[in-house]
Amino acid sequence: MSKVYKCHKISEGRAEGEFVISKDDIMFYLIDPKTGKFIERGHDLEGKIIANKILVFPGGKGSSVVQADGLFQLMKNNNQPKAMIVENPDTVLVTAAILFEIPMVDKLDKSFYEDIKEAEHIIVDADKEEVTLL
Repeated sequence: MSKVYKCHKISEGRAEGEFVISKDDIMFYLIDPKTGKFIERGHDLEGKIIANKILVFPGGKGSSVVQADGLFQLMKNNNQPKAMIVENPDTVLVTAAILFEIPMVDKLDKSFYEDIKEAEHIIVDADKEEVTLL
């Protein structure tokens, strides 16, 4: 059974698929661009792959250069996230999502973060301002 949540569109687009949830902020520069694997020691996603998955996370960290370049390097290797659901968007993340055409949304109800643990797939439709758990 699917459940739909309203959200706020940051960067347009639609994506569907598997997702990865991080409790920690993300520095895209600490993801191997050739594999999409987290290499940041001690991060809750250390060793996990985010390539071509929908990324659910609190926010970004690091300077604008490492954030944008990290996402750009992932994109060059076709290992960027399909979409991003972020709790605390910052200017760098927003700009990178728009430039690299990665759908990004925020402002989901707190129940979403509990309910997603039971989901298998997710649809992010930024244009309709909806996230659907499947």
